[in-house]
Amino acid sequence: MLSYIVRRLFNAIITLLVVTAVTFGIFFAIPKAIGTDPALLYIGKQSDPAAIEGIRQKMGFDDPIYVQYGTFLKGIVAGREYANGPDVTECPAPCLGYSFSTDQEVTPLLLEDIPVTLSLALGAAVLWLIIGISFGVLSALRRGSIVDRAAMTTALAGVSLPVYFTGLISSAIFVYALGWLPESNYKPLTEDPGQWFTSLILPWITLAFLFAATYARLTRANMLETLGEDYVRTARAKGLTERVVIGKHALRSGLTPIVTIFGLDLGALLGGAVLTENVFNLRGLGYQALNAIRQNDLPVILGVTLIAAFFIVFANLIVDLVYGWIDPRVRLA
Repeated sequence: MLSYIVRRLFNAIITLLVVTAVTFGIFFAIPKAIGTDPALLYIGKQSDPAAIEGIRQKMGFDDPIYVQYGTFLKGIVAGREYANGPDVTECPAPCLGYSFSTDQEVTPLLLEDIPVTLSLALGAAVLWLIIGISFGVLSALRRGSIVDRAAMTTALAGVSLPVYFTGLISSAIFVYALGWLPESNYKPLTEDPGQWFTSLILPWITLAFLFAATYARLTRANMLETLGEDYVRTARAKGLTERVVIGKHALRSGLTPIVTIFGLDLGALLGGAVLTENVFNLRGLGYQALNAIRQNDLPVILGVTLIAAFFIVFANLIVDLVYGWIDPRVRLA
């Protein structure tokens, strides 16, 4: 298992290097190739030529693209210096550059947003797993019943309705019409646990409604297939209780596809839930990414992309390790 983990970590590092190379090329090589000067994006088109040339030298925009990429990687690992004559600016590791719009370091800027996105993603993930798997199992055990049809109809509605629609409707009903919840005003968990919870409950429910629908349908399909397997009939023939048959044999085997999509969904969500964060005014990675796109702030966009890639690669690594615990056949293979 240790050697397997080391191999997967090595593969994850290679994947992240490829992602950084492709992303860096998209954000810096392509704009330069089509005639867009990053220095103008940084300092503004109305600046004098001397100031623009100074920014080119300081940020290294005049260097070949492979040199810029090497410097960028060095900055992530060991930090870097931005020098323009006697003017030297230190950027400690992990250095993702400076924002074009605010001239702030990108790394601290994004680190402030990560707790918001983590709170949103993890809370919603717990809800959609509990609700989706529970309704999926119940529908499979009551196949063709009113419960099954009601659950699958609700799941179909959850898949069909976009986040911005359900988010706005839920805010209109529970915040403005009924007054059960206050307007979203996020506070960190360490500062005010009560306000942290009340500001996230609607975003959690909105995301859970979307994702739980998919998980319910997938769980139902997997359970129906698994309940017809020979080993499930054998377990029942041996006199095992229905709870043991469902929980230990049928459900555990049917969770493998669930774990796969959960790792991908959670990893992508940790990279920024753009629509949800903007609907509920949560200043997380998704909110930051959308603002950066509006302002052509390439370093911030690049930073969010790399963080999202890291979360997805890390989530896939965890999924591969969980496989062995859920299904011994994977561990033996």
